[in-house]
Order: sequence, then structure tokens, then C-alpha cells
Amino acid sequence: MTKHDILLYFIMGSNNTLNNPEDILEEAIKGGITCFQFREKGENALSGSDKHSLASTLHDICHSHGVPFIVNDDVDLALAVKADGIHVGQDDTSLTEVKRRCPKSMFIGISAKTIAEAKDAQDHGADYLGVGPMYSTSTKEDAESPIGPQAIRQMREAGVTIPIVGIGGIDETNAKDVMNAGADGISVISAISKAPNVTEASASLKRRLT
Repeated sequence: MTKHDILLYFIMGSNNTLNNPEDILEEAIKGGITCFQFREKGENALSGSDKHSLASTLHDICHSHGVPFIVNDDVDLALAVKADGIHVGQDDTSLTEVKRRCPKSMFIGISAKTIAEAKDAQDHGADYLGVGPMYSTSTKEDAESPIGPQAIRQMREAGVTIPIVGIGGIDETNAKDVMNAGADGISVISAISKAPNVTEASASLKRRLT
């Protein structure tokens, strides 16, 4: 993966939109998202064959447009649908286990909130970091208190060099602040998935990043 891949990183599960997830993804791709993470967690999330079916469909949409498809914290699903990457949190499957089970072609992202977590992930071969929450967010039911863009700046000053995508409460008003702190991209859920016009929301966010 390249830093450009995570410039505008869209995350969505079926419960993050009131509309058809397939349509939302297509519209977001038209607006310029650079990668997509399937995160099917939380209240009313799909499971079993329904989850697998939606993942497979969204994977095919991404690949038809050349957009990397990432699965959140489900190695079995990532392998089954031949995802391009997998993202795991600090309390999910360990990086060592993920690397053992996944092909080398699959890139691995790790969530990090502290310098120690970021350096550990870098030292153990993570391809990129998801750092946050940058700001307060209501999308994740288990979201922790925000750490702000300065956390990214401090990681860079401490020698973290792998790509970083900021996550949590990011929108048009603060996206540039995250990038200026040293991020290579921003990750959003509701700023795109719940926008009245998904294509325009995606395009507008992307304009803030370049």
C-alpha cells in the first residue's frame, strides 16, 4: 500500500447508514475515496452468512473501481473474501497472529492511541496506523476520549514513520488540522455515510486534504 491509499479512508457497515450500503459505497467512490474498510460491528450489525455476503458484494464494488478493500477485525472474513488488508485494534487479534495467518500481500493496519502502541506496531511490521479518536464521536459505541491531532505530531517526533490515518470525529472543519499534524490521511464514517449527498461530501472532504 502507499500513503495515497489512505488519503481519504472510508469506513462503513450496514448499520452506519439508513440507505443501501452498496449505493453509498458507489457514491463515495465517485466522490474520490481512496480506500474502504468494512466494519460490521455494534447494534444491529449483520453476522454469519449475511455479513459475509455483504462483505463480498462491497469487495467486488471496490475492486471494480481499483479501491483497496479492508476488513475490520475479522481475519476469517478477510481471508474468505480475499481482502486487500485487515485492520485490528489493540484489544483485537494480535499483530503477530494476524501476520501468521494472512498472506504477505495483505496489508495490516493497527489502531494506536499512544506513542508506545504506535512504536510497537511499527516495530512488529504494521503497514499503517489508525490513530484516534482525534475528536469526540458518537459513531463508535465504545469510543474513548479524544486525543487530538497533537498525538500524531508527538508520534512523528518520537520516530514513527509508517503511514498514519487519523480517525474519530473528523469532518470538513478539522480535516486539515489532522493532516497538518503529520497524518497521511483521514478516516471517516458518518461524515460520508450519513451525508445528504455522499458523492459531494466525499469530494468536498478530499479537497481539504490536498
